[in-house]
This record gives sequence, C-alpha cells and structure tokens, in this order.
Amino acid sequence: MKRALESVLCLLLSALSLFFVAAPANAQQPGPQPLVGPIEHFEFLSRYDFQLEVNVLSGDNGNQYRWDAHYGGAVDVFNYVKGRTSFVGDYEVVLGSELRPFDPNQGNYILEPSTSWFIGDNEFAFVFHHVSRHLSDRPKTYAVAYNALLGRYLRKFQFGDNSVSVRTSAGHLAQHSQVDYTWTVDWDVMARHRMNPHLEWYGRTTGEVFGVDPLIRLENRGVQHTARLEIGTILTGTKANLELFVGAEHRLDASLLDFVPVSWAIAGFRIVNK
Repeated sequence: MKRALESVLCLLLSALSLFFVAAPANAQQPGPQPLVGPIEHFEFLSRYDFQLEVNVLSGDNGNQYRWDAHYGGAVDVFNYVKGRTSFVGDYEVVLGSELRPFDPNQGNYILEPSTSWFIGDNEFAFVFHHVSRHLSDRPKTYAVAYNALLGRYLRKFQFGDNSVSVRTSAGHLAQHSQVDYTWTVDWDVMARHRMNPHLEWYGRTTGEVFGVDPLIRLENRGVQHTARLEIGTILTGTKANLELFVGAEHRLDASLLDFVPVSWAIAGFRIVNK
C-alpha cells in the first residue's frame, strides 16, 4: 500500500512538474470553449485555454490501461466580432504496466482549425478535425488516423450562479486510415454551480458516436460510441482552476490493435486556466 501511494504521488508530482515547465509552450485541449456571446470589437489572440488532466482507470483491463492523461489547449487567433478563427491541439497518453510500472503504450493527437459565426448568442462553426493514433515502445509501420469535416454548435447559458456550456458537432469523414468510421457526432456538456468565490460543483458529459462501414474491415460492428460522465468540484485559483472528479467512461476501440470497446471507472484532476 505504501509503495502504491508513493507511485501515485510520484506521478502527480511529475504531471505538475510538466505543467509548470511546459505551460508557456504549445499547450492544447480538444475544442474551443463556448462563449456567452460575441464581443464588440476585433481582437488578435483574444483567448487562450489550456488543460492538464490525469486520470486513474479501474476495471479488469489487464495491464494495458492504468492511467490516462491529456495536455492540450485552444487559441482564438482572430475574433472578428461576429465570429472567431481558432486552433486546437491535444495530446493524450495512455499508460499501462506491461513493461514497467508506468508504461506509455499509446499516444493520440488531435489537431483542428475552425472558423465560426454568431447568430445572436448562438455560435456555429466549420471545423477540420484530425486524429492520429500511435503506439509507444512498440512496432507499428502503418497509420491509424482520420480527418473529419464537421459543423459545430457552441453556446454558454448563464443563470446567476449557474451555467451550462454546450459544444456539439456532426460531420463526415473525408479521409481515414485503418479505421472503419464514416460519420461522427460528438458532444461536450458541462453544468456548473457556484457555491462561493472559491468553490464550484460541476457535472459533465462528453462522448462520440461513429457510423461504421462494414466493407472496410469485413465486419458489421454497427454504430460505435464513446461516452464519459464525471462529477466533481472546482477549486478557484488566481490564474487557474483545479478540478477534482470521479466518473465512468465507455471508450470505443481503446486499443489500436484489437479495436474493441472498454469500460472503466475514473478518478483524477484537471488544471484549467481561467
């Protein structure tokens, strides 16, 4: 037990060290944050959001899935009053314990430029979404990736001390390698309740749905989906917030080699700038 606690502490300290050392670099996260409404004048580099997230994973998944971590961010390059041009990037690392106690076995990348337009307080965006998946310390000579053209809706609803942020997209895969997806729908909905100037409660659900072409892999798998639910607290800091959460996740094609869904419970923390 003592050794396990020491291992957890070491990983958390390592993640925090990465945050403080690398935060000024290309920090990235999946998706621009919904805004309350359009601004009143043109701005260059008007907004920059980052996150650092570490999850511990449970479940009977062998030694392949123990930890999951994200480091990423989004930047609004131009905000032209009636919309914005944004760029997003995210790096996800999945760790197991197959070769060593903390064994990074997957590295997944998300890159996406987008441009949007406000209609009232509703924001509609056109998005080019790229996902690339890689193995770590293991041979892989082929690409696992896809590009999708998406339409996206964003809106932040404010109700006094409560808020609901909505981001949802749908679109078609323009190119894919070693995956059988044809179309996709995704969502990210977060509800927050402010208890006092230093503490908030929140609930969040995220997910993706993919249509599948049975001719690509000669297997009719039907519609595939990923869904995640988390609840937690937000501790408000001067320049960033600390989110502590628990939840559950069902992830499609968790392995690059097996392409089978996996479910697990999650617990972790996320550092997000204000």
